[in-house]
Amino acid sequence: MGRKLDSIKPRLKKFIESQKVFFVGTAADEGRVNISPKGTDSFRVINENKIVWLNLTGSGNETAAHLLKNQRMTIMFCAFEGPPLILRLYGTAKIFHKRDEKFHEYITLFDHNDGSRQIIEMEVDLVQTSCGFGVPLMDFKEERTTLTEWAKEKGSTGIEAYWEAKNTESIDGFETKILND
Repeated sequence: MGRKLDSIKPRLKKFIESQKVFFVGTAADEGRVNISPKGTDSFRVINENKIVWLNLTGSGNETAAHLLKNQRMTIMFCAFEGPPLILRLYGTAKIFHKRDEKFHEYITLFDHNDGSRQIIEMEVDLVQTSCGFGVPLMDFKEERTTLTEWAKEKGSTGIEAYWEAKNTESIDGFETKILND
C-alpha cells in the first residue's frame, strides 16, 4: 500500500496539482506542534525535489516561527475525491518575506493576493504515499473568498498593522520576523 520515494514523480505532481487543500506540519524543538490547512491556488511543484507555497495572512504565523527555529516541515495531501491516496512530502524549508529577493522571484508563480505574507520553499528529501482507504469521499463545492476579500479591504497598510498585532510571534512566544530580520 505505502511507498517511500526520493522525489515527486510525474503522477504525484499531477495529483498535487488537482488538490484543493493541503496540510502543513511544523514544530520547533520545544513548544507546540502546528498543523495548518491551506487552500486557494497556493502550491507549486518547482521540480521533483522542490516545492513552494504562498502563505497568506492568517490569524497566526506558527509556520514562520517554527521554521526560524527548526527547518523541518511535512506537507500532506489527501484524496477527498477520486481514487484514495495520502501523499506526504518531508523535507527542510526556508521562509521568504517581501523584503527577500526570492519572494519576488516566486510570487510571479501565483495570482495576485493582497494577503500574501510569505513564500515557503521546501527541499523534499522523502515522498511517502499511503492508501487513504479511511479518508472520506467529499465533493468540492467552491473556494472561500472571505480571506481574499478581507485582505483586499484591509489594504497594505491595514495588513501590516494586522501583522504587527497578530503575526509577530507564535502562540509559544517565538518570533516570526515578519516585519524585520
